Amino acid sequence: MGKAKTPRRVGDNEALAVGTQIRGSAQKLNLVAALIRGKKVEDALNILAFSRKQMAKDTTKVLASAIANAENNHNLDVDSLIVSEASVGKSITMKRFHTRGRGKSTRILKPFSRLRIVVREHEEEEA
Repeated sequence: MGKAKTPRRVGDNEALAVGTQIRGSAQKLNLVAALIRGKKVEDALNILAFSRKQMAKDTTKVLASAIANAENNHNLDVDSLIVSEASVGKSITMKRFHTRGRGKSTRILKPFSRLRIVVREHEEEEA
């Protein structure tokens, strides 16, 4: 019997990669994701390689995974890929405590984020 095959969540000319637990806040990750939205894949990789933001390393890994998924799983042309979607959301938050003076303590929140990157094969119209 087995389980029925789930339908694709993206189109036929698209590939998807998700980073589920990226250490850092969603606000900081969204600043990096905004740099690559709508760009060609090779331009996006260059932007991330020279970005001074720490989140650019994790974003590069997810983007590279999306490119590999497009090439190996969906037989898309790597040279004509663009980043059609880069969405960021919250994941878990680790709660820690820090001891303070006079027997008190304060809460430390260590957030994790999710990054979803969709790359699409872009057909170039010749004029």
